Amino acid sequence: MSARKIIIDTDPGQDDAVAILLALASPELEVLGVTAVAGNVPLPLTERNARIVCELAGRPDVPVFAGCDAPMRRKLVTAEHVHGKTGLDGPQLPDPSMPLQEQHGVEFIIETLRDAPSGAVTLCPLGPLTNIATAFMRAPDIIEKVAEIVLMGGAYFEVGNITPSAEFNIYVDPEAAEIVFKSGVPLTVMPLDVTHKALTTRPRVEAFRDLGTEPGRMVAEWTDFFERFDKEKYGSEGAPLHDPCVIAYLLNPGLFSGRKVNVEIETGSNLTLGMSVADWWHVTDRPANAMFMGDLDAEGFFALLTERIARL
Repeated sequence: MSARKIIIDTDPGQDDAVAILLALASPELEVLGVTAVAGNVPLPLTERNARIVCELAGRPDVPVFAGCDAPMRRKLVTAEHVHGKTGLDGPQLPDPSMPLQEQHGVEFIIETLRDAPSGAVTLCPLGPLTNIATAFMRAPDIIEKVAEIVLMGGAYFEVGNITPSAEFNIYVDPEAAEIVFKSGVPLTVMPLDVTHKALTTRPRVEAFRDLGTEPGRMVAEWTDFFERFDKEKYGSEGAPLHDPCVIAYLLNPGLFSGRKVNVEIETGSNLTLGMSVADWWHVTDRPANAMFMGDLDAEGFFALLTERIARL
């Protein structure tokens, strides 16, 4: 069976970095490219971080592209308070030696989808949806070519992590999220409701460290860094490992359960800007547009993640 072709759209971020490592360690997936977007930190850092992670995985052959440096209509909001000033704070890593591609990330997405057979490429956004929405607006003909979008973003029962009502990725560019959620592309969404169950408990972190490899050590030290914020914020025994849920779903969808529901994105209210309004209980007649995940097998998730990181 041939590998599933994916494009990772990302704003690394320690958890984004772990997701990229998981994808690059998995032969079931062919990463056609990594497109960086402004989000957790500004674009010059996210594209740099993406290249650092590819080199850590021993995959400098994977092309990395810089995409949009700001949301479609709003001023950029970043998350250095979680990820540190570089986005990958924690252990020190050398500057990347692999080149940044000259082509803009949005143009890479458009060109790749136009050149591929319909349904051949899956998009995997791990950050704000600016690059994906911009590509859809510039080239609406590519929308029907996308096999599926599997994204990390939104929340329902967990509500918000950057405002009382909004999850960070959706909040940063709600207009982009609205475009994507209304695009008609098959959507699978990993909201906070799922990712907050993927907690980096001490035994799970030590399992990465005990691999005795550089990628294993880096994953452990990255989680050591960013979990300090989430443990204090949520009072939990570990931090949510958000973005690897996207890649884990591609590898083993049976780890996750959810419902096909309607999800609308709030773009007009100052109070609830960026809220992902999921009709979990089907109380409206709005048609379902997303598989919205609600639970996962956390032990199975971390077993998969540890086994794959060990391959690097």
